[in-house]
Amino acid sequence: MSNPRVLCLGEILFDCLADQLGLSLEEVQSWTPYPGGAPANVACALVKLGTPAGFIGAVGEDEPGNALVKLLQEVGVDTTGVQRHSTAPTRQVYVTRDLAGDRTFAGFGQYNTAEFADTRLQAKQLPNLLFQEADFLVLGTLELAYPESEQAIHRALELAEQYDLKIVLDVNWRPVFWQDSNIARQKIQESLKRVDFLKLSKEEAEWLFDTADPGAITYRLASVEGALVTDGENGCAYCLGENEGKLPSFSIPVVDTTGAGDSFLAGFIHQLSQHGIHSLGDAETAKRIVAYASAVGALTTIKPGAIASQPTSAEVEAFLASNQL
Repeated sequence: MSNPRVLCLGEILFDCLADQLGLSLEEVQSWTPYPGGAPANVACALVKLGTPAGFIGAVGEDEPGNALVKLLQEVGVDTTGVQRHSTAPTRQVYVTRDLAGDRTFAGFGQYNTAEFADTRLQAKQLPNLLFQEADFLVLGTLELAYPESEQAIHRALELAEQYDLKIVLDVNWRPVFWQDSNIARQKIQESLKRVDFLKLSKEEAEWLFDTADPGAITYRLASVEGALVTDGENGCAYCLGENEGKLPSFSIPVVDTTGAGDSFLAGFIHQLSQHGIHSLGDAETAKRIVAYASAVGALTTIKPGAIASQPTSAEVEAFLASNQL
């Protein structure tokens, strides 16, 4: 396995989707587990596109943990950075669905959110060697909600700065992981000062910046090289280098939107890795890179599950050849 160019740090878990639509948590009779967790989704999508990636995170010494590590290895993700916790369980998230198939987060089963292995990621065990070899570090913000994993995030940022990695933050804010949304906002805003590229949903942009304009966000942060603001079926706005623009989404039949944003981010990083960051200085290239990312995201929605549905680079190229934005 070649050295991972991209390190994705954070959670890997099972999303347990209700098999019956329109029922409450108590009424659901059965659930289907799908592997997920945003950083793990990004790592898998990158490998499928052809960019070597590694996952850094913690899972339990249990059956779900074994299954998730095996999945990463089967996809071809480097698992050197995976830590196993002897007593904390691997996270499982329960998701109910309404009659239209739209999801609502319904809890963590019998556990409190702070009891899972991913909250116990140890800063001291982060492998320095991975950071010495890599080009990008991808982070979410869930780990900032828990003391041990928060320390691991800060250590990863130090290592990334020491070895000159580009830092990519996908805000991916989920209120349910936090005790207090004001503390969440404060911690997330503090971490923004250290990132090079920022991806947010329109709602997250408005929550953190009171605007969904990526140009205004980039200007306000001053330190970032680019911002991407996604808005589901309404497409994506971007500010990369000096180039700003907005692209509509691809019109395709959607089966499951899980992980589409993670695939979008993987497509973006894959293209950056191929073309080099200097290429963002060219307006046409910046636009093409975002269109490619949008295609990767769109193709992930045509089958169920976040990881199983991710496309290969050949599938993305074929799709782009026959679908113009």
